[in-house]
Amino acid sequence: MLETILAISGKPGLYKLVSRGNHNLIVETLDTQKKRFPAFAADKIISLADIAMYTDEKEVPLREVLNNIKAKESGKTTSIDYRKASKDELYAFLGEVLPNFDRDRIYPSDIKKLIQWYNILIENGLTDFDETLKETEGNNIDDRK
Repeated sequence: MLETILAISGKPGLYKLVSRGNHNLIVETLDTQKKRFPAFAADKIISLADIAMYTDEKEVPLREVLNNIKAKESGKTTSIDYRKASKDELYAFLGEVLPNFDRDRIYPSDIKKLIQWYNILIENGLTDFDETLKETEGNNIDDRK
């Protein structure tokens, strides 16, 4: 599932991959508007499946961190308000879900973005973070390169 959820640099929120064009991707906003638009390579697009977080030993895939948050919050949106939380509160929150995170390489803005993304996914019913693209039924992605 995370393979088809995208973050686009410079644009807030998350986007679902709908289709591929010749030189672009067709994406849809993950909100109530479900607005579709083309995204181009210059937009710096990254799949959530390709993101990892730094720890003291290794990088942990985002799907593991999201699953840890889901377990902590019992599958609901986070109890912390990332907009109002202090740096210490954000670090304490992440410390609960990823105890050995690298405090030198993960900034409060990264934690805010993580919480925001998690809440967006939960609010849109996208809660199976371990699901892979091949298991996703009815996706509109073809194998063209």
